[in-house]
Amino acid sequence: MAKSFDPPNIWSPFGAFSQSVISGNGQTIYLKGQVALGLDGQIIGDGDMATQVAQVLRNISDILGAMGGKMNDIVSLQQFTTDIQAFMRCGEVRTRFFKAPYPVTTTLEVSSLYDQRLLVEITGIAEIPLDRFIMPETALEMHQ
Repeated sequence: MAKSFDPPNIWSPFGAFSQSVISGNGQTIYLKGQVALGLDGQIIGDGDMATQVAQVLRNISDILGAMGGKMNDIVSLQQFTTDIQAFMRCGEVRTRFFKAPYPVTTTLEVSSLYDQRLLVEITGIAEIPLDRFIMPETALEMHQ
């Protein structure tokens, strides 16, 4: 089970993130960067940052859920956005998906993503406790 740690001798987190996460004793999941695509592969929320952030986090939640995971199993997030100011106004969206303790988070503004209509991409690492982890039947061996 991962644990959050915010040292008292540095600045306190001002949003839904932690300064550090200590993990171990679970199944580590490395998440591909998710963008605001629906099940049909079409962009959700063209031009709407909050809608796109919510869709990206739903995608991540669905991936983890398929393996017995939860959003609070995420220990680290990397967020890429084409508009940092608009993204920072979406903190409320994140609080719908995360509860304390929060994952460590890095957010960067980029000039563009693979499609100009996409405003945000989020990737991360999760650790699902072994007592909840479900190996998907369709998982393939990568190293043969």
